[in-house]
Amino acid sequence: MKYIFWFFLLLCSLSVSAQGNYKSEIKAHRKHYKSDFLKDASSPFFTSPKAVKKLKFFKANDNYKVQAKVELTKDSKPFKVKTYSGNEKTFTQYAWAHFKLNGQSYKLALYQNARIIKMPQYKNSLFLPFKDYTNDESTYGGGRYIDLETTDIKDGQVTLDFNKCYNPYCAFATGYNCPVPPIENHLQVEVLAGEKMYKGEKLARPE
Repeated sequence: MKYIFWFFLLLCSLSVSAQGNYKSEIKAHRKHYKSDFLKDASSPFFTSPKAVKKLKFFKANDNYKVQAKVELTKDSKPFKVKTYSGNEKTFTQYAWAHFKLNGQSYKLALYQNARIIKMPQYKNSLFLPFKDYTNDESTYGGGRYIDLETTDIKDGQVTLDFNKCYNPYCAFATGYNCPVPPIENHLQVEVLAGEKMYKGEKLARPE
């Protein structure tokens, strides 16, 4: 019996250690996310660096880091996605990502920006915009984004980490063309992870 007890303690310690490592990973990711705002001259925070302190996030929760089965989209054709500025951007659907969250099954479409993927440095980029039931409550009403790469897909699977989802620039400032998440990417669930609503003063896009 005592061996079972010690084995149980070992499993618990390993679990606590893994959670601690994961929280450290998310903390480092968010630190990098904030620092990027201050380096990018097109960022809304480039000329207002102190406003970065007003960014808020949910606590890291590995329940929102899920494995998704990838179903590639065949014969996908370019289509227009509206932006919150009233303009449009052209995307193609690359795949469906099927996953479970809190025991329920969902799917989200992964897209490629028709202009961006023509650039060598972004040829593998995938874009995952989504909405959920937290919008206009604890998160930005226009939805949030996750960035991925085609190279992230391994053996027909990809990791979706909602702890790393972020707000579009439109959540912080005027003057940007942020894509509106298509209807197929509206999740009928609360995603209590990632970036929260920005409650700082509305900024303006740098000239």
